Amino acid sequence: MWGVPVAPAAADERADVVLLKFLRARDFDVGEAHAMLLRCAEWRREFGADGVAEEEQVGLKEVEGVVAFMHGWDRRGHPVCYNAYGVFKDAAVYERVLGDADKLQRFLRWRVQVMERGVRLLHLRPGGINSIIQVTDLKDMPKRELRAASNHILSLFQDNYPEMVARKVFINVPWYFSVLYAMISPFLTERTKSKFVIAREGNVAETLYKFIRPEFVPVQYGGLSRPGDLQNGPPKPATEFAIKGGEQVNLEIDGIEGGATIAWDVAVGGWDVDYGAEFVPSDEGSYTVVVQKTRRIPAGAEEAVHDAFTAKEAGKMVLSIDNTNSRRRKVAAYRYCVRKPSM
Repeated sequence: MWGVPVAPAAADERADVVLLKFLRARDFDVGEAHAMLLRCAEWRREFGADGVAEEEQVGLKEVEGVVAFMHGWDRRGHPVCYNAYGVFKDAAVYERVLGDADKLQRFLRWRVQVMERGVRLLHLRPGGINSIIQVTDLKDMPKRELRAASNHILSLFQDNYPEMVARKVFINVPWYFSVLYAMISPFLTERTKSKFVIAREGNVAETLYKFIRPEFVPVQYGGLSRPGDLQNGPPKPATEFAIKGGEQVNLEIDGIEGGATIAWDVAVGGWDVDYGAEFVPSDEGSYTVVVQKTRRIPAGAEEAVHDAFTAKEAGKMVLSIDNTNSRRRKVAAYRYCVRKPSM
């Protein structure tokens, strides 16, 4: 199971981890857990789950990296899977991807592929990282149209990936989701409810930062990580800070030599702030250089600021973030690197 031998004769410590997942999923009822294990093994054989991660799913390029994708890790080292189904509000996209039974089955196979790739990132060892984080974006999600696909995915994962999710974070949650959750909450176990985190629109970055460092949070969710960033190794760590309502924050980067180039990234959760950048020379007789004229970054902006400046003389860079027109506290992050002049 996921490359771990679980037969009774297997002397592998990883088997304990896998078997415990099935036991927990059935509240330690050994008979039910054993039956679940056998059904899962049979499904994996029939579905060809062991080899699905290497398959090329034809006709699904437009949903790859958009609808479901693995991206980065949380603060404890769990791989993170993002899910966003808002693209299906476009009737043409829905028809191309989910328009009939065959397309639905192809989509489900692709979604299992994403999950299998996530499982391969786990240790499946005692004391190791043995589960993932699921982040589900409910913005623009067409409820009625996706009901069949959602039910299939939920059923597949509940039956065949027990206890593989450490936390379920729902973001951009509409008002009716809270009502629905209140209705079903009495039927959920305390263990299941303890995994749920719910964040309304406008509170996404603040929620994600609690669990995931900003350099791993995708830019569309208020982080600094762009597609492809993590392919080049660990990202440069970011500095987190908060901006109170009615406050302006100036970030000063000192010690810049003449001829050096400084590059920086800035992200503010929810934006709706004024941003500007200037270079202040050390020589009092020199003039301050406006690197970025103050501009308004609207709420819902889905791209972090990325800029660079080459200093002609020694000085400091000052990045200003003005939140004086809002009463809301906002989380933010920035990072920078300075490339010294070549000799």
